[in-house]
Amino acid sequence: MSEPVNENSILRDAPPVADEPQLPFPPIVLGIAGCSGSGKTTLAAELARELDGTHFPLDHYYRDLAHLPLAERFQQNFDDPELLELPLLAAHIAALARGEAIGRPLYDFTTHTRVPGRTENIAPRAFLIVEGLFALFYFQLLPLYHLRIYIDAPDELCFERRMKRDIEQRGRTPESVRRQYEATVRPASIKYVRPSALHANLSIDGTGALDWKVERVLNELQARSLLAAPGKSGLLRLPQQR
Repeated sequence: MSEPVNENSILRDAPPVADEPQLPFPPIVLGIAGCSGSGKTTLAAELARELDGTHFPLDHYYRDLAHLPLAERFQQNFDDPELLELPLLAAHIAALARGEAIGRPLYDFTTHTRVPGRTENIAPRAFLIVEGLFALFYFQLLPLYHLRIYIDAPDELCFERRMKRDIEQRGRTPESVRRQYEATVRPASIKYVRPSALHANLSIDGTGALDWKVERVLNELQARSLLAAPGKSGLLRLPQQR
C-alpha cells in the first residue's frame, strides 16, 4: 500500500486554485463505496444532480504509468488500491471539503497515463459526492466525510451488470470480461471493498430502485441535519465534527 498520509497535513495542504471564490460554508461530503457493478456510480451521479453537487469519482487519480511500456501498463491490476495516488487524492478532497477549488488530473484510460501539463478545474459546491471502489477503504479519507454510504449487492448481480456494461460500452468480449472478473475484480472486492462496509454509516441494498436509494440517502441527510426539511431551502445547520 502507499505510505500513510498524515491527516493534519492533508487538511492544511493543497492550496485553492488562484482567483476561485471560496464557499461561505464548508461543503457536505458524502463517501459512496461498493463493488464494481453495485450501482454506486449511478447513485452518486443522481445524488449530484438532485443536490446540485459535485460527483467526484476516484478513477481520475490512477497513477501515471507513462514510465512503463504500453503492453506492461495493461497488465497492471487496476482493482488494487495501490494503483491510485492516495496523497494527491486525499489532499484534493480535503481542499474541496474546505470549500476550495482544485486542479484535478486528466487521466487517459486508453493509455493509462495522465495528460501532461493539463488539469481540470473543479470548483467547490454545497455537496461533494466522493465515489469509488475504495472510497471507504482509505482511512485517510474517512474523517472528511459527513456521511459514509456502502452499496451492498450480491456478486451475481455485480457480475451481470459489469458484463453488460463492458460489452455494450467498452466493446469487450464476454470471455475477457469473465476472465478479468475472476482474476482481479472479485478477489479485490473480497479483500478490500466488502470489508470497507464496516466504515459505513448507511448501507443500501444495491438491488433496489434508484429513486428508493436516493430517498434513503436524502432521508439520512435530513435526519443528520445536513439537509433542509421539505418545503425549506438551504441547510438546517452544519455539524461541528466530521
